[in-house]
Amino acid sequence: MSELPSKPRHRRSRTALAVGVPLALTAAGTLAYGTDLGVLGSTAQQASAAAPAWAADTADGFASVNSLGQKGTYGGRDGKTVTVKTQAELEKYATATEPYVIVVAGTINMNPVGKEIKVQSDKTIVGSGTSGHIVGGGFFLGQGVHNVIIRNLTIRDSYQGVWNDKDHDFDAVQMDGAHHVWIDHNDLRHMADGLIDVRKDSTNVTVSWNKLSDNNKTFGIGWTENVKTDITIHHNWIRETEQRNPSTDNAAHAHLYNNFLEDAPGTAIKSSYGNYARGATRMVLENSLFQGVKNPVIKDSGAAIVQRGNSFSGTSGRNESGGTAFDPKAYYRYTLDKAADLPSILKSGAGPRASIGKAAASTKAAAATTLTVAKDGSGQYRTVQAAVNAVPANNPSRVVIAVKPGTYRELVKVPSNKPHVTIRGTGSSRKDTTIVYNNASGTPKPGGGTYGTSGSATVAVEADDFQARNLTISNDFDEAKNQSLNGHQAVALRTAADKVFLDGIIVSGDQDTLLLDTASKDRLGRVYVSNSYVIGNVDFIFGRATAVVDKSVITLKKRWNGTSAGYITAPSTAANRKGILIANSTVNGDVSGGSFYLGRPWHAGGDASLDPQTTVRNTNLSAAIKSTPWTDMSGFSWKDDRFAEYGNYGAGAGPASTNRPHLSDAQAANQEVADWLAGWTPSAS
Repeated sequence: MSELPSKPRHRRSRTALAVGVPLALTAAGTLAYGTDLGVLGSTAQQASAAAPAWAADTADGFASVNSLGQKGTYGGRDGKTVTVKTQAELEKYATATEPYVIVVAGTINMNPVGKEIKVQSDKTIVGSGTSGHIVGGGFFLGQGVHNVIIRNLTIRDSYQGVWNDKDHDFDAVQMDGAHHVWIDHNDLRHMADGLIDVRKDSTNVTVSWNKLSDNNKTFGIGWTENVKTDITIHHNWIRETEQRNPSTDNAAHAHLYNNFLEDAPGTAIKSSYGNYARGATRMVLENSLFQGVKNPVIKDSGAAIVQRGNSFSGTSGRNESGGTAFDPKAYYRYTLDKAADLPSILKSGAGPRASIGKAAASTKAAAATTLTVAKDGSGQYRTVQAAVNAVPANNPSRVVIAVKPGTYRELVKVPSNKPHVTIRGTGSSRKDTTIVYNNASGTPKPGGGTYGTSGSATVAVEADDFQARNLTISNDFDEAKNQSLNGHQAVALRTAADKVFLDGIIVSGDQDTLLLDTASKDRLGRVYVSNSYVIGNVDFIFGRATAVVDKSVITLKKRWNGTSAGYITAPSTAANRKGILIANSTVNGDVSGGSFYLGRPWHAGGDASLDPQTTVRNTNLSAAIKSTPWTDMSGFSWKDDRFAEYGNYGAGAGPASTNRPHLSDAQAANQEVADWLAGWTPSAS
């Protein structure tokens, strides 16, 4: 992290921290260490999650693809979770400009009938169990609206008594020019017009695990002369519907798989056609089941349909294919179920569920793919980066890169379009497998110019849901031999993503060892470091992420010239975010007493709007920690930001004072590990 020029001091008012009476020096948990630097956990209790787990789910299919400035579809996960029971409440939050997770808890009758609430960007609208019903209306997503999830709802009964209704455009979900939308696990039925309309160049849409029934026009896609829409439609149960199942007009890429289209005998509703590719649509239709449907698959002369693995039972009329389409796996990964299994899978798994988490678990998730890396050629790849390169873009499920023991001198980058990656050492010790390099800020780049601080990272992670386990990540830049460089920032590991789990690893360096960042200032980036070692001397845990270092060892290291002086944390937290939390851990190292600060505020780029935060709690502090453990940085006072302790013990702990603030018990109750993770429960996979 670069030093910043001096800036004027900017004060902000905030709630005062408790000072005065020392807190009891009892640990929340006990650490035990083995010969392999092992950390055996803690007895500390964590608070229950503040938000349901599904609040952080992200879309698959084309809604997961990065385009139009949007990185996948994650809805309102960066905003507050609110519960609504009335139309007024639903409209208030759905039409707001800021992100929200909106939980619909009850039946909302729309007034007037047919009203479609104009949803704005960055929203998750989800039913509470099976109780979330929207009756007599629906949702409209207009031009440019993006990053919207509609999930686990029943939307029904705007029907006006006319079967092929030309006068009432009362849809369940209509989008005109929207992008990055995920419609998942809903029950949509008995509306006046269509159930779902994807119109006017709407794109990057995924429709999955829904029940679509009791309607004339089910699902229309198009209403445009442009060939632009990218859409994925999978695992939907479409039954007792007449037409548009779906009708797909001028779609650039339409991927339909594992859908069950059923026209049951003896009912008043008779299908006229199933899947229809119109205009210049390119469609891939895989492993779907058509039962009793007339004209199950039809296409215009200019359209292309590639069929694979579909099953037809009791169907009649047109069943067509032909032309050249596209390869969906060039855009994202997916797993096919057998067409014959769809009735049992979808009758139990489609539509709203009492627990959306259980609903997701009920789907047949793909087993983790494992790629092996070995320097000696005994694996699939000789370098870690080669294995990362082999992960398909927008992979929907876990890929484990198993790295055999050895020292891998290379740079590794996991790009943002490769989520769900685990890099795991396979040795008996986390010291057996090491990824190491020696770039620093100011090091020349091969193609010209020099690296900056963030660019110096040995391993850079920009993809969500990343994990690293049982290995060492190091930057061995030699400061003594490079005194001509201005600054010695040399990052071992940089993360700029959400839901990053670092478990049982060593991160080793000198200055700026571990950079915990986010994809952008307005994006949430949660990181959980557990049972690990972090080694360094200057600002060596830093960045703007919402990061927890739990049940770990922070090892202080002397400077290149043998002196003892340094800073552990340098948070650059955005306002209204949580910063760095060190909990249930140990701070030690072979350095002089009273030579290290716990932290200082990094206002990156001189940004006075930032609100840096470090909390150190229930942690064993060695005598190396200064009695006044916080200090200013680049003209910004630590007292204007958020720095505090709670329940620390050891030779470096000290009583509360104006220069050493402690949290009160009430404040500490809101600064637990679970408060930082905000509904995410990290688990090894």
